[in-house]
Amino acid sequence: MVKVELKDGSKMEVQEGSSILEVAKQISEGLARNAMAGKINGEVKDLRTTINEDCKLEIMTFDNEEGKKAFWHTTSHIMAQAVKRLYGDNAKLTIGPSIDNGFYYDFDVEKPFTEEDLAKIEEEMKKIVKENLELTRYTLSRSEAIKLMEEREESYKVELIEELPKGEEISFYDQGEFKELCAGPHIMSTGAVKAFKLLNSSSAYWRGDETKQTLQRIYGISFPKASMLEEYLFMLEEAKKRDHRKLGKELDLFFFDETAPGMAYWMPKGFTMMNVLIDLWRKEHKKRGYQEFSGPQLNSSVLWKTSGHWDHYKEDMFVLTDADGNEQALKPMNCPNSIKIYQTKLRSYKDLPLRFSDIDVIHRNEKSGQLNGLFRVRMFRQDDSHNYVMESQIKDEIKEILEIAKKLYSIFGLDFILTLSTRPDDYMGELSLWDKAEADLKDVLDEICGKDNYRINEGDGAFYGPKIDIKMKDCLGREWQMGTVQVDFQLPLRFNLSYIDSDGEKKTPIMIHRALFGSFERFIGILTEHYAGAFPTWLSPVQVRLLPIADSHKEYANKVAEELEKSGVRVEIDERQEKIGYKIREAQLQKIPYMLILGDKEVEANAVGVRSRAEGDIGQIEIDEFISKVKKEVEEYK
Repeated sequence: MVKVELKDGSKMEVQEGSSILEVAKQISEGLARNAMAGKINGEVKDLRTTINEDCKLEIMTFDNEEGKKAFWHTTSHIMAQAVKRLYGDNAKLTIGPSIDNGFYYDFDVEKPFTEEDLAKIEEEMKKIVKENLELTRYTLSRSEAIKLMEEREESYKVELIEELPKGEEISFYDQGEFKELCAGPHIMSTGAVKAFKLLNSSSAYWRGDETKQTLQRIYGISFPKASMLEEYLFMLEEAKKRDHRKLGKELDLFFFDETAPGMAYWMPKGFTMMNVLIDLWRKEHKKRGYQEFSGPQLNSSVLWKTSGHWDHYKEDMFVLTDADGNEQALKPMNCPNSIKIYQTKLRSYKDLPLRFSDIDVIHRNEKSGQLNGLFRVRMFRQDDSHNYVMESQIKDEIKEILEIAKKLYSIFGLDFILTLSTRPDDYMGELSLWDKAEADLKDVLDEICGKDNYRINEGDGAFYGPKIDIKMKDCLGREWQMGTVQVDFQLPLRFNLSYIDSDGEKKTPIMIHRALFGSFERFIGILTEHYAGAFPTWLSPVQVRLLPIADSHKEYANKVAEELEKSGVRVEIDERQEKIGYKIREAQLQKIPYMLILGDKEVEANAVGVRSRAEGDIGQIEIDEFISKVKKEVEEYK
């Protein structure tokens, strides 16, 4: 017998060699029916995995991120099997992983998939699900695996096998006649995939390399229940209506043009929103002791080599040569410039924590296929800060940072969850320092969230340190990566940073990288979709539109506009010779919070006829009363 400790801390004894699924059945039949994968000592495993020693075990269902991924990964195999049944040797298999929202599979086929093709593939998938094929896992030696894939004429699989490190376990999954090279994990059979939808297809390059073969990628989504799929598809339709790229043009906020791929042109209204957010950000940080600076856009390669970015990030940087033949790069991040600011003076322990913030424009050389509106751009403003602390100050500083995050997100009514991202494969520095940094972050999260009430994303830390990622959900339930808090022991050492401690000795500070909105561009894109363009009054680029009924009311409209502007209200006048009903509809389409209708009655009463985007027709109100109403509404967000 072996001892198994469950997530809730309870313990049980099971027969040595029992599978994770068998343990789930011992806990409850319902849990076993819903199980997708297991986690043994923090490592995600297939339900078929046997338990041969004492361990910690967590059963993953579709409610868990890892459970979803196993379910979606299995669905990608079902889709690949359907494609092979329909297209045979005319479709070559490559890879088909789960992703954040569903799955995809890349195929080498003679021509792109059409909508009709996707419908046929879906029908064949339904047959495979109905067959309820059991997935069986087995391993082969390298030579056996290559031989199997060569016999099946799957050249891409052969390439993948040949590149596996020596000694690596090579596993396959079979479902009926379909054989797939795969590490797993997978659910037990195809019959559990009750509902799915193939969403679209697009081109992709093998291994993401544009010099290699062009493939056809099919994206899909699946769920254990049909009702969950219906809800998801409704959300997708709602998301289309809220697409920030579409609304950005319609509301005159921003646009993209082929003259600057991945770089937004900000219209006056959009840039007004940008500045409102920046003012909010500055206000919240200034009162907490943050000092804002600005640094160069272009830095010598010497700086990037010292920081380590040259070795770890060069391919994502815009590199050029100046007039003197020196190698330069547009900055993809602000940390080295912050370090140069730190180095201008001899620092004392009394100066720490020292918080340098900046919102400089940064550039990242993203591939064109990765660009996605404001969500993935090549030029953006990041709400950065780099905080220099003593080791004893790390926990308190991170708590303070998360308090700022809580305050800022609450303004928008956004809930967030925290994820700890640990050491990646290409980490830089001493292992002991990484262990120390990860332990500190875990302690903070245990205290703030409670033990096990946050996620751990193994291997997704930055190359210079572990990080806490802040993820929030919008009104459609979509999850977004927002801010990040990264503990860095490495860069201070690489740049020989120091401070004089209380004992008169030189010590090395710890650097905390942090961004809360992430980037203002991306945040505005998210907010545009979250609010469907109907921004709260305080954030709306135009808060009030004046609608004079006739030319004779324009003079009064100008007087009202002047009073509103004096009170800090953002206002515009619609002076077009159109009917008032048309002007109202136009203002509603532009999602203006307040429309003020101005006619003879309003002029005589020195008042305004108020129509609210949210409440409809409010009626006639004195100008001062309306100004107080708007100012109160704006102040409430604080």
